[in-house]
Amino acid sequence: MYSKDLFEGKSVLVTGGRSGIGFGIAKQFLQLGAKVFICSRKKDPLRAATQELSHYGSVASHPCDIREVDHITELISEIRNTYGQLDILINNAGGQFPAPAKLISPKGWAAVINNNLNGTFYMSQLISNAFFIPQKHGIIVNIIANIYRGFPGMAHTGAARAGVENLTKTLAQEWATHNIRINAIAPGTIESSGLDQYPQAIQDQFEKGRQENLMKRFGTVEDVANATMFYASPLSSYISGTTLYVDGCEHLSGDRMGLLNTMRSML
Repeated sequence: MYSKDLFEGKSVLVTGGRSGIGFGIAKQFLQLGAKVFICSRKKDPLRAATQELSHYGSVASHPCDIREVDHITELISEIRNTYGQLDILINNAGGQFPAPAKLISPKGWAAVINNNLNGTFYMSQLISNAFFIPQKHGIIVNIIANIYRGFPGMAHTGAARAGVENLTKTLAQEWATHNIRINAIAPGTIESSGLDQYPQAIQDQFEKGRQENLMKRFGTVEDVANATMFYASPLSSYISGTTLYVDGCEHLSGDRMGLLNTMRSML
């Protein structure tokens, strides 16, 4: 649907790009002509993903923990040495675990907030200061989650992603003067490798959710990637500070308590 040279001459950073949604986004950018840089914490899986993505275009990678400012500074140097510039940042990296709020430990809470909220801010601030603000242009797309009616069973990531959504609105206003656009995408349940990490009982609950979805399916990695291409392209040149839900109306209908009730039955 998009022109094959839509991102010709553009360079893109996708955090968490070694698997799942991040990998799919990186792949589609490459197929549309961009030069892509991916990062994640684990070296070996990152190297394997880079090799696979290289079949689609120019791709490079560097290990990075987005919670660590020093790691991001090193990443910036690698991007500058490799591509000389950066035009688009996709804040996709994150992590969480299912748990009733009453059982989330201070350490578990802090880990998710630090990764999903703090890491997103550090990446946005440091990348913008290094590239986007000096060059007077840049695009940021934040991948968050379906938080529209809360996130029972995932209070930590719900709070973090809500923070990122508000950060999206704030930075869009503050940095508009620098010609930086910032938007967020909120995926629903996406059929990707990320679902495999959950226990079977929770996977069964997800399957029930598939049948309850008004479109009778889960989303695909391509669904999220397609929306990301729109926000990253000139097609959305007058859009900033918004959140697009890619979830088959999941944020408007369905049982938000299913995940939590399943975990309660497992305790």
